[in-house]
Amino acid sequence: MGTDAHADADAEAAQDWKGWHEHRTVTVSAPYGPLSLTGTHWLSDYPEGRIPAVPGQWRDDGDKVVLTAAAEDGLTVDGQPLTGDVRLTADHGSITDARVAHGGRHLVVLRREGLWAVRDFDPDSPARTAFQGIEATAYDARWTLPGRFRPYEEHRSVRVENADGRERGLGLGGEIVFEIDGQERTLQVAVEPDGSLWAVFADATSGNSSYRFRFLRPSAPAADGTVTVDFNRSLLPPCAFADHFICPFPPPGNTLEACVPAGERNLLGG
Repeated sequence: MGTDAHADADAEAAQDWKGWHEHRTVTVSAPYGPLSLTGTHWLSDYPEGRIPAVPGQWRDDGDKVVLTAAAEDGLTVDGQPLTGDVRLTADHGSITDARVAHGGRHLVVLRREGLWAVRDFDPDSPARTAFQGIEATAYDARWTLPGRFRPYEEHRSVRVENADGRERGLGLGGEIVFEIDGQERTLQVAVEPDGSLWAVFADATSGNSSYRFRFLRPSAPAADGTVTVDFNRSLLPPCAFADHFICPFPPPGNTLEACVPAGERNLLGG
């Protein structure tokens, strides 16, 4: 590829990145985006079923959650006022489509490792009101790296600390291999249902000029295992936007010694 063709490709990639960054900012600041999360309430912490910040009574019933409400609680389920009981499973769709609401707040049922929780998303949250934007480094072609995916023969799970201080399992399906400054680096990754990859990583900028860790989501590898490792699209994890997310920390081996001054770095004004 000639010099002019390289320049054209880099300009197109930079424009694509600009659109990605703008869309990401809109998504994060949406009414039910991550900035709106005001609480994650584990039912095991409330054996009587009364969560101080959330109306109704919420009870763990094994494979379901039983929600009991009176008219004065002001709860709706599927858009209809709830009086009495309803059995709920975990919400897996958009926060906007959550079954339970209290006025403009959406109450999302969550299950992790057999434990139930209720998440409270409020468009009027202080974090969303104060949001000024995402600090991100402009596109740099040097941080779009060729890599290779090496799947594990068997799925692995490692215990890692989460942002809420609890330890949970993190599933890993393989690793991506790439070079930074001529040295081979690896990151362990999860494999999503659509074949795309997900890495939780830190680097030498983490906790300094970047957030303490970040996410990377490469597209599905090609049939021969080749994959693009684009650090320009490094993402702040949800817990950078609200303290109530339970993001996993990087697994052992996913802290790069090199600096990665690319992608999303911090919240503006943070």
